[in-house]
Amino acid sequence: MTNTDITSADKHAVIGVRAMEIIVAVVILAFGAVIAWASYDLGAGWADDGPQAGYFPFYIGVIIAISSFVTLMQALLTRAPDVGAAFVERGQLKLVLSVLVPALVYVLVIQWFGIYLASAIYIAVFMVWLGKYAWWKGLLLGVIVSVCVFMMFEVWFQVPLHKGTLYNPLSFTGY
Repeated sequence: MTNTDITSADKHAVIGVRAMEIIVAVVILAFGAVIAWASYDLGAGWADDGPQAGYFPFYIGVIIAISSFVTLMQALLTRAPDVGAAFVERGQLKLVLSVLVPALVYVLVIQWFGIYLASAIYIAVFMVWLGKYAWWKGLLLGVIVSVCVFMMFEVWFQVPLHKGTLYNPLSFTGY
């Protein structure tokens, strides 16, 4: 997307900095609280032979929770002049999602068809869609990269990578 492709609608804020600080602080606070709670259940005290299994994680969870609580209070109570500043604008979010959504789909496709076929498709789609390359160049490079990764891991290092649960495209090779 070039500067000429950006419309006035793309300049509107999707979410503000303050709102994002509050959301992140709450999520991290919950994360710290879960760590502390689980560690306490595990045993966060001192036994005859030293610290129990949850001793160290408990205090790390407490520190995380306290730190995020302080951040949350700062975000809620601060009246800074930039509280309405945009964390991300619509056009920026579109660019991020144009990479994030295909990456998430790629991770799902790996589960079904294995890393080699999924990677070939992923590389080809990105080259054609975002890179504006010819489809045959994207497909060719996707296949070449997948073959090179296959040779490196499966043949030379003898480290098997996931082949897929729904369909194994390499079943005819014996791998």
